[in-house]
Amino acid sequence: MMADDLYRIDKTRARVSFGRAADTYDAAAILQRQVCQEMIDRLDLVKLSPHVVLDAGCGTGIASRTLQNRFEQSLVVSLDFAYPMLQKTREVRMGQGILPQLKSLLGCNRPSLLCADIEALPLVTGSAGLIWSNLAIQWCHDLDVALQEFHRVLQPEGLLMFSTFGPDTLRELRVAADVASGNEYTSVSRFIDMHDIGDALVRAGFSAPVLDVERFTLTYDDAKSVMRDLKNIGAHNATDGRARGLMGRSYFSKLEAAYEQFRQDGKLPATFEVVYAHAWRGENPLALDAGLSPVHFKPRNRQP
Repeated sequence: MMADDLYRIDKTRARVSFGRAADTYDAAAILQRQVCQEMIDRLDLVKLSPHVVLDAGCGTGIASRTLQNRFEQSLVVSLDFAYPMLQKTREVRMGQGILPQLKSLLGCNRPSLLCADIEALPLVTGSAGLIWSNLAIQWCHDLDVALQEFHRVLQPEGLLMFSTFGPDTLRELRVAADVASGNEYTSVSRFIDMHDIGDALVRAGFSAPVLDVERFTLTYDDAKSVMRDLKNIGAHNATDGRARGLMGRSYFSKLEAAYEQFRQDGKLPATFEVVYAHAWRGENPLALDAGLSPVHFKPRNRQP
């Protein structure tokens, strides 16, 4: 198997993992909620009144609810490839008292929940004014395909805003797992560098892409807690190069021992590199009040 093939995402496994995590996701998704709030704050800089908003990779629907509150007159479409996640989203949005219909996009009256793949969006071309995606596109096979789909679905001068993980994400776990397996298997997904994401946005036809990166460090008492949190949000290793079947007790003992090299102040860190991006569809993109320049690099470090 070629090196790139080893890191190809097994979407069936990813879909099942996220589906199983639907009940535990919200309690464990500390980072995801913080990144979501950062993205919401950035919308304050945008003058936008979209008729249709697509929440691509909605998970349990936390962002969908916030987006509906923000754009009260908009149709907010919640899309995820894991059906149990959409069931949670339905509960959230029914509790909100709003579950609009998709007649304008699909030609029939269906609730605004779609179980579908980001790389094959079942939406009309040029139908969305805002596409939003929080920490989801790293589960795509091909970033170019996903961005091309976003570009197709956006209306002229529509806005794409997303976050995803960069290559430093879970670097401690990757090192420890590689030691434990002797580099025989892939242990953590391979995430795309910010500058490569910027290039992909340009290839897809987007205008004035703006990107920046922020590093978060979560701390844990032990390596088991790191892996438990990942399991609870559904972020299992879904690469094709992963080990098949259960790993033995010896493997986990080696992983825990290797992870100890990163312990600081009594805690084990788990690094997450978050890439934020926004870009416009069209020749004359609207301006952000913040005035960030294209492919702008602004590193920050935070501990949630």
